[in-house]
Formats: sequence, C-alpha cells, structure tokens
Amino acid sequence: MTDALLPAAPQPLEKEGNCYFRKGCNPLAQTGRSKLQNQRAALNQQILKAMRMRTGAENLLKAATNQKVREQVRLELSFLNSDLQMLKEELEGLNISVGVYQNTEEAFTIPLIPLGLKETKDVDFSVALKDFILEHYSEDSYLYEDEIADLMDLRQACRTPSRNGAGVELLMSYFIQLGFVESRFFPPTRQMGILFTWYDSLTGVPVSQQNLLLEKASILFNIGALYTQIGTRCNRQTEAGLESTVDAFQRAAGVLNYLKETFTHTPSYDMSPAMLTVLVKMMLAQAQESTFEKVCLPGLQNEFFLLVKVAQEAAKVGEVYRQLHTAMNQEPVKENIPYSWASLACVKAHHYEALAHYFTATLLIDHQLKPGEDEDHQEKCLSQLYGHMPEGLTPLATLRNVHQRQLLGKSHLCRAITHHEESMREASLCKKLRNIEVLQEVLSAAHQRSQLKYTQLREDDDLLNLTDAPDIISKTEREVEIILPQFSKVTVTDFFQKLGPLSVFSANKRWTAPRSIHFTAEEGDLGFTLRGNSPVQVHFLDPYCSAAAAGTKEGDYIVSIQDVDCKWLTVSEVMKMLKSFGQNDIEMKVVSLLDATSSVHSKCATYSVGMQKTYSMICLGIDVDDKTDKTKKISKKLSFLSWSTNKNRQKSASTLCLPSVGVARPPVKKKLSSPFSLLNTDSSLY
Repeated sequence: MTDALLPAAPQPLEKEGNCYFRKGCNPLAQTGRSKLQNQRAALNQQILKAMRMRTGAENLLKAATNQKVREQVRLELSFLNSDLQMLKEELEGLNISVGVYQNTEEAFTIPLIPLGLKETKDVDFSVALKDFILEHYSEDSYLYEDEIADLMDLRQACRTPSRNGAGVELLMSYFIQLGFVESRFFPPTRQMGILFTWYDSLTGVPVSQQNLLLEKASILFNIGALYTQIGTRCNRQTEAGLESTVDAFQRAAGVLNYLKETFTHTPSYDMSPAMLTVLVKMMLAQAQESTFEKVCLPGLQNEFFLLVKVAQEAAKVGEVYRQLHTAMNQEPVKENIPYSWASLACVKAHHYEALAHYFTATLLIDHQLKPGEDEDHQEKCLSQLYGHMPEGLTPLATLRNVHQRQLLGKSHLCRAITHHEESMREASLCKKLRNIEVLQEVLSAAHQRSQLKYTQLREDDDLLNLTDAPDIISKTEREVEIILPQFSKVTVTDFFQKLGPLSVFSANKRWTAPRSIHFTAEEGDLGFTLRGNSPVQVHFLDPYCSAAAAGTKEGDYIVSIQDVDCKWLTVSEVMKMLKSFGQNDIEMKVVSLLDATSSVHSKCATYSVGMQKTYSMICLGIDVDDKTDKTKKISKKLSFLSWSTNKNRQKSASTLCLPSVGVARPPVKKKLSSPFSLLNTDSSLY
C-alpha cells in the first residue's frame, strides 16, 4: 500500500543504470507517502497565502479610520482566521496519517507516529558562488559550473529521499557537503545573498533566512524524520523487524537531540529546543514500546516469573508515555503539537498501564504456590513488583493464601478495566484517532479480555472486600537510549576541492591575487627551501636569489608551476618538480596571506510569516575592528535569536568532523541537462 509504484512516471527514467537519479532518491516514485508529502506541500502554500492575507487585513485595520471599513475588515479577519484554522487542522490530519507509513504486513499492532519531512523551495547557488570564486579565490568561475550543478542536484535529490538507509546516507552526505560549502563560501563578515526557505513541518509556517545554518538544521531534522519513517515501516511481527524499529527510533532521537544541542536558536517552531525535547521523548517512548513488543513476540506463556517481567515492562511503557503526555501539555509546546499526538500518548499511557495490571492479576490468580516450588524466589519477585504491599498483606502470606491472591488479583483487574475504559474514552474524543481502525480494535480487544476474566471471578461482595490495587514498579531489561548520528561513516568528497586544501583556501582567510614569478635555479640552487604540506610554503628565502628579485616572499604559498596546479602536492613532489627544470626558466605562481582586515557590518533578516517578533527578524551583528584606527570600535550587537554568535559557531564547528579530501580530481566534464528540470520546482513532488 505504501510503496507500491503506480504507472505514473516513464519507466526508463526509474532505472538506476541510466544514472538519472542519485542513489537514495527517486522523485518520480508515486507512493502513498509521496502523495502525502505532495498534499503537505500544497497545504504549506495555502497556509502561506492565508497568513499573508491576514497580515494585510491586520495592517488595514490599524490604518483605517472609517468605522464602516473597520467593521468590514474585522469580518474579513474572522473569515481568514477560520480558514487558517481549518488549514492547520488539515495539516494535523496529515501528521496523524500513520497508516500510510506502517508496514503493510501488520495486522494487530498500535500504530507508531512518524515525522513528516520539512518542505523547502528551490535555491540557486550559481550566481553567488561564481561571484565569490572570482572575487575571493581569483579563479575563473566558469571552471566550477559542473561542481555548482552537482551541489544543486544533490540538494534537489534531498527533497525526495527514499525510505531506507540509502536515503539517510543521501541526506547525511548533503549535510557534510554543506560543511565544506560553509567553510569555502560563507565568511562570517557578510551574507552571500542566498535565501533559504523551509516550512515548519507541524504548523506549515515558512521561515526564510540568508544563513546556511537554517539549511543545515533543516536537513538534520529531515534525517531524524526519515529515521522515524523507516522505523514505522519495519515489520513488527518479527524479532528482526522489531530490533530495526528500536534502532531506527533511537537514531531518530539521537539526530534530533544533536540538532537541539548544536543549533540552539532556530527560528522555526518544530526545531525550537522545547519542541525538540518533546520529539526526542516521543522517539524514545516508541522505541521502548517496540522493546515491550519484542518481549511479548514469542507468545506469552502463563508462567509466574515471565508474567512478572512482562508486567513491569508494560508499566515502563505506560510510564514513559505518561511523561510524554505531560511534556506535550506544557507551554510553549502545547500550542503547536498536534492534538492527535497528545491524545495518542495519553491513550497509550492508559493502555499499557492497564496491561501491567492485567498481567499482574493473571500471575496472582492463575498461579497457586505448590509444595516444592521456589517459595523464596516468588516472594522476592512479588515484593519487587510493588513499591509497597496493601495494608495488612505481606508477599509470602499472599502467595500462600489462595483467597488473598484472588482478592488482590481482582483488584488489579478492576484497575486494568478502569485504564482500558479511560484509553477508549480518550481515543473517542479525538476525531483523528476515531478513524484509525486498528487502534480501536486493539483497545477494544484488550478491554474485553480484562472484562471477561473479571466476570469469571466476580462475586456479589466484591465492592466491599476489594481494596485498591497498588501501583506496579516499572522495570525494563533494556533501557533505550539515543544513538548519536555517525557522520564519520559517510564518505564525502568536497565538490570544490580544486580550490585547494580547506585549511588554507577558505572563506575565513584572504590573500593576494596569484603573482607570476619567473626565476632560474642558479647552479641547482633555488634560493629557498619549502615547508608545509599541501599547499607548500616558501621558507628561508635568500634575499639575493632570482626568485626573491622576481617578487617571492617568505611564507608565500605555491599554487602552480608552469601552469600545473600544485595546491594539493606535498613538499617532496613540489621540490622534485622545481629541480626537474634544471637551469631553465621557471614560472611559478604564488599567493600571500593578508592580515585580517576590517569587516563590513551586515545584517540578516529572517522572514517568517505570522510568527512572533522574536522569531520573525534576526539581526546578525559582527565585530568591526579597524587595525588602522584602534580608537574606533563598534561593539557587537546580538539579537535574542542570533544564529551567528561566536559561541554557537564554535560549538557547531566542533561537532562536525570534516572527512579527508583526496588529492586526485577527475577531469572536468560538461554535465547533461538534469532531469529535475522536467519537474515542478515550486513544491516537492515527494
């Protein structure tokens, strides 16, 4: 149902052998999930239009003085707010469309909640990057057209990742590539003029910013979202499938937690620290739920010690969902979390607490202590099951007394029935949950099972004799935990490695334009030594040698010899090349690093329709320190949500380990026109 291809796209384009699409991406695959994502993209556009109209009406209301006009504007505003609320409810319906993401082989399991991918608009890197290459690197920008096209194709492919490991690797490779791009082309002293726009996955509100950190944070969010979709797709009827589910949700929690700690001032509700904290809790809760399902997978045997274990595992799941429901109802998350998600968390909390009491009742009622059995072991297990025994009861006395066991077991059944009824009531209050048939079937079957067992043991004086059953201590043999993203396992080659080693040739450093040096080696002596390693520097320069007379300086970087690029060559390779010319004239190009110059004060406006003021405008302040006039200084101005504070920039840089870049570079080839140009670029097709 979810990933069955429909004959909507030309078949030849889907073949991997033709290299039409990158591995991990196929935008022409018409699946249930892609259709859902298309609906999300369309809703985002409608929400944007409605919010712009509402903003215009609010401005008109402030400016109008005529009372009749003001009344008409108020009426129009009421209609716009109503339409906007309906659109957001429709978006919430897409967020709870869990059936599309579930495995088709599942028959009787409670659905898990996946995250939808964030939508984005097209971005054109070509103009800004070409200008920067010409201005900053003093190179012909047209030599890098293929590299820029590769970067744009990779970004386009990341809008439609496949729901498997290849899709995750695709997103991770783009995230790492953005680290290279940031170091190469995004200096901290100015903006590049590239506007990135991403839509909030929960509210549909667009956020636009001329800052690459928004792009990186959104890609990280989509990596976590893709992990959740992989987890819901796994077959939860097998042990291997459940293990994959647990692993996927733990990795999703790790990515979202990494996003929360690395990008702490994101101007989007779905990536705010408070929301990410709740989403991490939700991923871990679903991983814990899958762990419980794995314990119950072989089929529960009516055995005392196994039932104790299962009861405590169920209590653990109920506890984490109870904590999740509490977190979802806290400000400011409560306003933006889908109501159906909070309702489902409450339903699951009651459901698993009911299961814990049912299994406890079963072990008390169905198992009588017989002579020769391990009495001490059972007493220890029962005492560890409760925080405290009911008044007047002890574990050993309860095990030995059949009547007490039955009374305590029926008390647990009563609590189980109460929790089952509460879970069914909560599910009935939410329209979205009422439409999930498998959820209603699971809740009803569990309630009927507890009701039937109590009916078989019910007596007329139960209301007088039964006491309140104690709470069950939660315990698990496998505590789920976050798994941090492992970017180091993804091999990525810098698209722009021809510019030179990143340690020297980056946006943070400035140098002179390449200078041509014509000199000869006198009697085999170059007149200088070399040091460093890719690129090589001139060291110990003889001031009377021909190279010094031609303009060479100590510390110059050698970028080419006789028009052969030397940026990636080692000291021994450069020395061998220089000595190979003997007494002949040598043409060498060098560059010199410049001292840090005064930077240009710049601001970055973040456009976010309908959001609070603190989220809608972000001004990035940069220190200006003019070394020629030390008395004139401009203090740093930081906004509440500044993305470019030195603290956050250092923290982000410290967590990203850039992979090594190979020396070899394949020859430049002219790329064919991209098949993505055939697609509608205004919204995602996946």
